[in-house]
Amino acid sequence: MRLLPRIVWTPDDGGAPLDPRLPVLLAAVAERGSLAAACDAAGLPYRSAWGLVRDAGERLGRPLVTMERGRGARLTADGEAWLAAHGAALRRLGDNALALGDRRAAVLPVLRIAASHDIALAQLRDALPASGPLRVDLAFMGSVEALDAYARGRADLAGFHVAPELLHDAAFAGLRRALRPARDRLVRFAQRDQGLIVPAGNPRRVRSLADVAAKSLQFVNRQPGSGTRLLVDALLAREGIAPDRIRGYATAELNHVAAAAAVASGGADVAFGLRAAAAEFGLGFVPLVREQYRFAVRARAVAAPAVAAFLAALRGPLLARSAAQLAGYDVSRAGAVDAVSQLAR
Repeated sequence: MRLLPRIVWTPDDGGAPLDPRLPVLLAAVAERGSLAAACDAAGLPYRSAWGLVRDAGERLGRPLVTMERGRGARLTADGEAWLAAHGAALRRLGDNALALGDRRAAVLPVLRIAASHDIALAQLRDALPASGPLRVDLAFMGSVEALDAYARGRADLAGFHVAPELLHDAAFAGLRRALRPARDRLVRFAQRDQGLIVPAGNPRRVRSLADVAAKSLQFVNRQPGSGTRLLVDALLAREGIAPDRIRGYATAELNHVAAAAAVASGGADVAFGLRAAAAEFGLGFVPLVREQYRFAVRARAVAAPAVAAFLAALRGPLLARSAAQLAGYDVSRAGAVDAVSQLAR
């Protein structure tokens, strides 16, 4: 017999734990796109499911699910963040299952990755076989925060992104300083299209950030410290546009999907993010940069078993199949290891 750990989520105000059925329901909403369909998948009556998401939102002070007439249901950025954290916690705890009679826990090494949000990376994480040689603990955060966690030894790899032509702009000075040529190596992941996410058909004829400012359009930005926020700041500086000329510059979402969802719901006129996120919602897209997504890893760790298994996954069919379904992605060089000096190439 094996003993398996279970996760209980408890608010830090000392209240009762949240209902353990919530993560199951959130996963079903993310997969099915409607609360009714999620009820069938999770085995819950509709009234019970609605009560779960309503009560959780009230307790947390932030909704986890939003529903719109004719558009089904979707997770909010907070719902996505909780679901991702729950999945990471499950994978980490699952490695500590105890087989009675063995007098030992079956513990396998975990590769800790702190990374800027990426759709293909999340899909790769979810597609990795549970019985395979690789255990990944993936935490999404801003590029600057990811590199800081890596520098402090809290992550084995740090995922970040930058447009080569903007690398030496002032906005990316901190990112450049975080990489040490003697200590680090860079692992290629993807080339991605970033730009302006607009309603289908681009009715306001937006072509640049200058148009966003000139037409006083409601903008959705990304959080400070994120690679996308640095990218926006660099582009604004190049065009000589002060941030306060962008209406909504301080309005931030935590990932590309949430930023695109703000435009899809009519909550914003334009957002900055991935072409793939715009395509997911059937939105228009104005490409502005082709950027590189890389992982920083210590040179001495490149040949370590967990890192080697991750590199093999990047070069394998799981990532290729996933990226083929995403607009604006190129993973043809994924898994290649470069010196820091190759960052702009």
